[in-house]
Parts: sequence; structure tokens; C-alpha cells
Amino acid sequence: MHQHVRDSGFGALRCKKECCDTLSYLITFCMRYAITFYSEKVESETLDLPPGILANLLRILELVEEFGPGLGRPHTASLGSGLFEIRAKGREGIARSLFCLLNDRELVILLTVVKKSNKLPKRSMDLARKRMKTVREGST
Repeated sequence: MHQHVRDSGFGALRCKKECCDTLSYLITFCMRYAITFYSEKVESETLDLPPGILANLLRILELVEEFGPGLGRPHTASLGSGLFEIRAKGREGIARSLFCLLNDRELVILLTVVKKSNKLPKRSMDLARKRMKTVREGST
């Protein structure tokens, strides 16, 4: 314990406040994010990506787990309305894993697709939104 805590007066209060601020920081910023999959099928599809893309995706997931989903481009991006994407590249091409957040620290991967054009297919976006709604309704 800090020796200032045993002192009376403002020094002790300042030290207690600094300790509380440090503890609050550690709780807020050092907690890791949990990463889950919408289903076993989504997990399997994600882990079956080509090796180069999968390696990049796993590295990004490690960063997200530690620092959160707000990494920004080129790793993550917001798609609006609570839907986000992880942007993984490899020799074999580009994949996107669409996800949403639950309970502040849980990230749910809703689907993973290998991109064949510049834009994600509307069908994939609609499916991700439907799954996000299902997940969020189930978590309340």
C-alpha cells in the first residue's frame, strides 16, 4: 500500500483517487473481448478459409480480443446500424467476417464470406442483419 494512504489530509485523498482511477482504467481497458460465433456452421466456414486469409483473420481477431473492435481500417470497419466487418486479406483473396457486439465485451461473428466483387452481396448483408437481430433479442 502507498505510504500516502496512511497519512491524513489531502495527500491520502489524492493517492486514493489515483488508485481508483488506475483501477477503473484497468477494468475498462484491460478486459479482453470475448469472440463467439453465431453457430457451429459459421465457425466451421470461418476456420475453413484459405490458409493465407485465415492467418490474417486470426491475427486481426487477436487484436480485436485485446484492443476491441474499433481498430479501424484496414482491419475493421462499421457497416452501420450496429453491424461491423473484419477485413482479412491473403494471397488467395479477401474475406469479410461480419459481426455485432453484445454486452459491451462480446463480439459475435455472424457470417464469413470470401469476396468475389468490391461490394458484399445484398443477400449476405441481409442474412447478417437477420442474425444480428436474432442474437440481440436472445441476449436480453
